[in-house]
Amino acid sequence: MELPDSHIDYEHSIEYWSSIPATVDGVLGGYGPHTPVPTMDVHGSMHFLRKLKSRMVAPEQMPKYSADIGAGIGRVTKDFLSKVSDKVDLVEPVKPFLEKAHVELEGLKKEGKIGEIYEVGMQSWQPDANKYWLIWCQWCVGHLPDDELVSFFKRCIGGLQPNGTIIVKENNTTGEDDYDPLDSAVTRTDEKFKSLFARAGLKLIATELQKGLPEGLYPVKMYALKPQNP
Repeated sequence: MELPDSHIDYEHSIEYWSSIPATVDGVLGGYGPHTPVPTMDVHGSMHFLRKLKSRMVAPEQMPKYSADIGAGIGRVTKDFLSKVSDKVDLVEPVKPFLEKAHVELEGLKKEGKIGEIYEVGMQSWQPDANKYWLIWCQWCVGHLPDDELVSFFKRCIGGLQPNGTIIVKENNTTGEDDYDPLDSAVTRTDEKFKSLFARAGLKLIATELQKGLPEGLYPVKMYALKPQNP
């Protein structure tokens, strides 16, 4: 029997997202500013990070450098990561989204809050060693098959500062993973995520369910991860 992640097609994913309007409404699948999703999403992320504050103390003399994975049009960087980090790098393979991100983040660029903007997919991104205080992956890792996702997490471990943290914020399904042919992505179960974290050499230090989202959407969980062998 073919596993759901075996159907993932990077090119199809890029084609699909390149056809979507480069707006908050577009990247959030119709749940834009006219819904509670963008505001509740940021509130949930901020709350989760505040609870982790004592476990995310950056080494002295090292900046709080974050990476926004699957950054889209820069919404998460603009509304959240730039407020908790000294500087943010963005990783995003969809060209129209990146063009919009450059516009949306112009003010933050002038403030020196934006670092590198990588036009590359997660499967090809190689972080600089020991650079990041936080690597934030939101609504994007479903575009990587299981084995590729494990490899991605292993590369992220190499990119962390001492005491650095990886946070994954993703939809969850129950029973078994669910493949969506529309955008060629997989929604994973909580159990699958935890098994992939362990395979990559990550330990789960905290998890929380995102609150305040409309009924009918997948549950969204946040997972805070540290290397098993720092």
